[in-house]
Amino acid sequence: MHYIHQFPRHTFRLSRNAPRPYKLTTLAPAGTRSFAVFRPSRRRKILRPFIFTLIAGGTLIPLVALNLPPLHNESSSSGRPSHTRDLVSEHARKESVTDREHAIQRKERDIVIATSQESYAGKGGQELQSESQLESADTSAWGVFSAKVASVKTSVASVDWGSVGNSVANFIVPDWAKILSGYILKLQQELSMSDGSLAFEIWEEAHDPSINPEILWKSSVRVSGELCDEETDYLVARGKHTKKALAKYLDLPENDIHPDDVPRIAICGSGGGLRALVAGTGSFLSAQDSGLFDCVTYTAGVSGSCWLQTLYFSSLGKRDHAKLINHLKARLGVHIAFPPAALDLLTSAPTNKFLLTGLIEKLRSNPEADFGLVDIYGLLLAARLLVPRGELDVQSGDLKISNQRGFLSDGANPMPIYSAVRHEIPIEEEIDKGREDHVSTESSREQAREIAKRESWFQWFEFTPYELWCEELGAGIPTWAIGRRYRNGEEIPRETGTAIPEIKVPQLMGIWGSAFCASLAHYYKEIRPVVAGLAGFGGIDQLIEGRNEDLIKVHPIDPAMIPNYGLGMKMQLPSTCPESIFTSDYLQLMDAGMSNNLPIYPLLRPGRNVDIIIAFDASADIKTDNWLSEVDGYARQRGIKGWPLGTGWPKSGAKPSLTVEELEAAQSVSAEEASKRVAEEREKHGGGGTPDSSVAKQEKAESELGYCTVWVGTTEERQFPEEPPPSKRVEEDWELMKPDAGIAVIYFPLLPNEKVPGVDPQLSDFMSTWNFIYTPEQVDKVVSLARANYEEGQEQTKRTIRAIYERKKAKRLERERIEEMRRFQERVRAGYTASEGNSDHGDHFS
Repeated sequence: MHYIHQFPRHTFRLSRNAPRPYKLTTLAPAGTRSFAVFRPSRRRKILRPFIFTLIAGGTLIPLVALNLPPLHNESSSSGRPSHTRDLVSEHARKESVTDREHAIQRKERDIVIATSQESYAGKGGQELQSESQLESADTSAWGVFSAKVASVKTSVASVDWGSVGNSVANFIVPDWAKILSGYILKLQQELSMSDGSLAFEIWEEAHDPSINPEILWKSSVRVSGELCDEETDYLVARGKHTKKALAKYLDLPENDIHPDDVPRIAICGSGGGLRALVAGTGSFLSAQDSGLFDCVTYTAGVSGSCWLQTLYFSSLGKRDHAKLINHLKARLGVHIAFPPAALDLLTSAPTNKFLLTGLIEKLRSNPEADFGLVDIYGLLLAARLLVPRGELDVQSGDLKISNQRGFLSDGANPMPIYSAVRHEIPIEEEIDKGREDHVSTESSREQAREIAKRESWFQWFEFTPYELWCEELGAGIPTWAIGRRYRNGEEIPRETGTAIPEIKVPQLMGIWGSAFCASLAHYYKEIRPVVAGLAGFGGIDQLIEGRNEDLIKVHPIDPAMIPNYGLGMKMQLPSTCPESIFTSDYLQLMDAGMSNNLPIYPLLRPGRNVDIIIAFDASADIKTDNWLSEVDGYARQRGIKGWPLGTGWPKSGAKPSLTVEELEAAQSVSAEEASKRVAEEREKHGGGGTPDSSVAKQEKAESELGYCTVWVGTTEERQFPEEPPPSKRVEEDWELMKPDAGIAVIYFPLLPNEKVPGVDPQLSDFMSTWNFIYTPEQVDKVVSLARANYEEGQEQTKRTIRAIYERKKAKRLERERIEEMRRFQERVRAGYTASEGNSDHGDHFS
């Protein structure tokens, strides 16, 4: 396809000879954008439009294809240049002047865009062609990539704009399409690897330890479930800051606060693309303004919230959410995939080097490396989010996650946790195992399907400034070593004697937000509400749901790959690890929202000892997906004590108020006593288990969650039943202070608020997950909504934190009392022993 142009829905007529108008329509979900893509035919001189819908973060799905009548070429009978050519020439002239001005500022050579077909037929074009032919013979990752760039340039340059009618071209074809080949030519020149080219410069610096000191550092796989030493040291340093911050937040004298009494607080942000990024920034800003953010030890993110954390620690955010919001307002007004804006940054210094460094290092260092949609997506995200308004003051330090260690070493900031998942599909492995055990193929398939239903299908990988680690593997590597190849737990040395530089942020941003790598089952889940009203939907829905087990195993778009550090480690890693971990050269990682759109799991990791989790949920359909409730299975599987079972949106038809009270009443050692207590609870509600009108009203209220809801778990050991009952929502602070109380969860869903009229996350088109354009006014609206919702639960949050603090203080004082009693008893026993062993001492009765 030669060019893409955003096309509004309306009736149009392509030529005077067209027998009838053609109306472009689409079944695009609300909030998505449609595109008309036209492919010129040289033989028939017709335009064949393909209507696409942009869904799943960048996947183009063809919906309609129409054959249109021949174009009326208005410029063919005139020797004068068309108005379109005038526009192109003027655009090229302005761009050339602008590029020269930039070149003078950067003290670089002049950059001139070729704007006519003749410009590509000169000497430079011939040289590039010969280089392209040489590259095409190279089957390495870099050779394949270079050949693709050359192919794109050739394809774009072959379009004869003179054969397209002026009125049609001006109406359909954007101005930038005519100079697209100029951009591609510039990009091809910079990627040619010839002396003085951008790619040559980047590859030279990749071997310079003064620029990339990590290339001299040796690494190996760390097999342990414990926190790494760097994180342990960070917790000590952070504790000093959170103690001071807590005193200010709760208005308590700092000297009265014991370090052991300070609750360890974590904030997590959901996935949801730019909606999650913008809303999350607003929520974090409110927490920052209220003093809560300074009390936080960890932040964790999925997808857009990972981007939020990246920007917060960059030279753009400067660890200030207010500055980050201003940056978003300045940069989100242009679509990330708008070609002129993206290509200008990729072909102009210094942004071209800033954005392309990671990609060139990846493809040059590994002949088997892949270059796919996730890489392109990451480049586009970085071009829009990591570049400041002036587009000149980019900082190379923003390209490495490990550089964020500098903001953590003294404990001055919360530690960010970025998340991705690997989709393990052990179907064939289980079938082969069944064959070896002489089990029928059908039986093997059934067994494989049962395995497929387990949560362990999605293996969570957490990225921190210190380490990439996976709980399923119980192993990790230093963050600065991501991208290196390992075998048997040891780094595979390179011929150069140095390692490759750390993987860059643009690639990671693509991985963290690659929701378009979802399985077909996830795709259908996204569009199901949109097509539910179509005729015949019931039958189609039933058919698709019946094939859900097959659809969940198919990923139309391949996830990104990084070298697998678990390769060959079968004897070192847990036996529960799938065989593919030991045999695959690469790990395919994708958006963690495929498993859970809230990054709760990393916060429950042993050793982090989080007391309070504050969840800001900007998911697309928070009530239906109910991500909090997904944690219950994880907590049971891992044996995590203290997680409040039953969190999240109540399921329809449940009677939570009465059910919870009955279950709580049944927590006793005997069945007889349990029955008695249940009967007593039923009598309290009118007898016979039928709640009165007041209880009915309470149950109705329980079916919905407000702007802020709190749950608390329990650490109590129980004999009957085996598991604790679902946790009640906390209504009184004393419930948080019980000695056996566990983890407290404070939940802020992104709901409509009457204080911010006209903004509804479910109905406002611009808040779609797949929307990549936010005007400054829209950014302000979303931020205002997030801040208004935080204000609704601000006092409840503070009371919860105060209650947890008092609980920890009471438990510490009780421990100290018991310890003092034990020491007193030891002293008493020691005193009697001494008196009995010394004849010079005795009581007065001697």
